[in-house]
Amino acid sequence: MDFDAVILAGGRSSRLGGVPKAQLTVGGVSLLERALQAAAGARRTVVVGPDPGGLPPGVLSCREDPPFSGPAAALAAGLSALAAGPDARPAAPLTLVLACDMPRAAAAVQSLLAALAGPGAIRCDGAVAVSADGRIQPLAAVYDTGVLQRAVADADRRGTLSGGSVFGLLASLELRSVPVPPGSTDDVDTWDDAAALGVSRPGHGPLGELRPNPTLEANGEEPG
Repeated sequence: MDFDAVILAGGRSSRLGGVPKAQLTVGGVSLLERALQAAAGARRTVVVGPDPGGLPPGVLSCREDPPFSGPAAALAAGLSALAAGPDARPAAPLTLVLACDMPRAAAAVQSLLAALAGPGAIRCDGAVAVSADGRIQPLAAVYDTGVLQRAVADADRRGTLSGGSVFGLLASLELRSVPVPPGSTDDVDTWDDAAALGVSRPGHGPLGELRPNPTLEANGEEPG
């Protein structure tokens, strides 16, 4: 299936003491890396948030303006970066939108793409993940690119992108709700969430045991 991907990797992480979610790890792999793996089939990918450095070749990076102005503004920034990318290819017909704080999101992405594939797929403006307990997750979804671009343009004209909600941005879209595997959209908002999902701080083992961090040591910093 032909799609682009917008990975949202910003936010203040206030309930995590400011530790960037993108740098949290599962089994030594950062949540950002896991999100990129989940979006591996994308034609083009952009990461929206502070430039993490070391992105795979071809993966774009951008930042919402102003920084920390919310996921709606970040989504708009990602679409804009894809449109202004270094190649001349038009946008893919579909856009995967994925927050980086769902370490098991790959299974959800597979379910979403499957729901939109094939001749029997229901015509709609996109497919949004729904967890086993009925929670809709608009940041684990695949949208019709043109429809999404128009929704962003409308919100921009109304001045509701900065600080606006994603649910408000997408209110006019006709979306198919797709049940996804249990736990695949569980996200990390607190340290309790992190513990439940086996997520660690950079430089820490899965049970909080401190591991040496060569990068921090080289910079003369204490591991966080």
